[in-house]
Amino acid sequence: MSAATVAVPRPERLPVWLKATHGLGSIAYGVKDNGFSTFLLLFYNQVIGLDAGIVGAAIMVALIADAFVDPVIGELTDRTRSRWGRRLPWLYLAPVPLAIAWMLLWSPPAMSDTMTVAWLIGFAIIVRSLVSCCEVPSVAIVPELTGDYDERTAVMRYRFLFGWGGGLLILLLAYGVFFGGAKGLVDPAGYFPYALAGALMMAGAVLVSAAGQHKRIAVSNVADVKPKTTLRQVLGEMRDTLSNRAFLWLIFAALFGFINQGITFSMNNYLLGFFWQFTQGEMVAYVFLLFASMIAAFVLVAPLSARLGKRDGAIFAGAIALLVNSGIYFAWIQGIFPGLPGKPSVATMFALVFVSNSFSIILMILSSSMMADVVEASQSETGRRSEGLFFAGYFFMQKCATGIGIFVAGLILSFAAFPANAKPGEVGSDVLGNLALGYALAVLIIGTLGLIVMRRFPISRADHEARLALLGDAARAEPDASGVHP
Repeated sequence: MSAATVAVPRPERLPVWLKATHGLGSIAYGVKDNGFSTFLLLFYNQVIGLDAGIVGAAIMVALIADAFVDPVIGELTDRTRSRWGRRLPWLYLAPVPLAIAWMLLWSPPAMSDTMTVAWLIGFAIIVRSLVSCCEVPSVAIVPELTGDYDERTAVMRYRFLFGWGGGLLILLLAYGVFFGGAKGLVDPAGYFPYALAGALMMAGAVLVSAAGQHKRIAVSNVADVKPKTTLRQVLGEMRDTLSNRAFLWLIFAALFGFINQGITFSMNNYLLGFFWQFTQGEMVAYVFLLFASMIAAFVLVAPLSARLGKRDGAIFAGAIALLVNSGIYFAWIQGIFPGLPGKPSVATMFALVFVSNSFSIILMILSSSMMADVVEASQSETGRRSEGLFFAGYFFMQKCATGIGIFVAGLILSFAAFPANAKPGEVGSDVLGNLALGYALAVLIIGTLGLIVMRRFPISRADHEARLALLGDAARAEPDASGVHP
């Protein structure tokens, strides 16, 4: 099959309503991430009563299994044939089962510990796989909507806006409504409304997003019949597609970034509780701070990309995020952070985290937008558009890297000899100093390696636009089924 036989999207600007409607679907991913990162371990350990180590291992098993499911889902969406195209059937069929599975994950019946662990692993895998059935085809729509280099970044920023917004909204509801009683986060009564709210948010967001884009992307591809292929041929095509040089450099660079993300997310409660000694009010304010940094990234990413290009803009943003984030803890170690000795200045910490997180999100948005441009680079080589497979491969790497980040966070805690059952304000300064040193060095070194690798990403604005023009010319020159040139 030649590249010319595959449709090439026009490099057009999209209306704001379409970009916002598309981005709405990422709320499901944000809600899922919040549940798995913040509450699932606590729920099955403190509320259900399972051993924390067993719960952690069970969640890791689910994460690993889910990572291998993603490429399969991506390939299946690329090969889907329907009167509504490749992506919409998935977005209509997956959300309701996802909502049901999400409710069941948080509602294990009374049974033995062994069966409860099996319930956790089983429904964690089902939930994460169904989220992938929503997220992979949804994000794969981005390069199909437009071929414009800058407009793809604009679409991606809406995905991040709603993804972060969904996760932070359910977090605010948890802290402020569902777990506001005396028992706090270990109140069993709070988890049913938490699960119900999350289920409604996830299913509703994906369905509304799909319906809002229906007229734009519901294009029949039933007639696009591929020759029958064996499993070996399918696997060979997947290997050839995922061997694309631009794709490999991008996921290699992103690997380091997501390892850092895993480290930071895993250590966040330690940092907020023991370094900054946040009160409950400050914790709530911190959630609003994170959303404000998302808004800042949303505003800044387009002009930064327009001025520097995606690759150089991502490197610039990543360098600022690394320097500010690690600089916070190096300043703490040197005793020059405002407020020391005593409780560090929350206002200063908020200001620095705002800058660091804003540029970190910009880096993630631009990396995702660069992945959209890999599609045409691969199409020119293989003749296939494999949006779903590429983004599924990206998610596969993200999940594996997150696991590595969690492991590194554990090593940092061991290096610092962080005590069990510690209380804020009672951990020794030597321990906190080692924790700060380990964290700052880890994120700085790992992040710097990622930015060095990203320099090798080969697709610039000029490369993309030239490739798009060549593919478009080839498509116009390709004879149709009757042998007549269009």
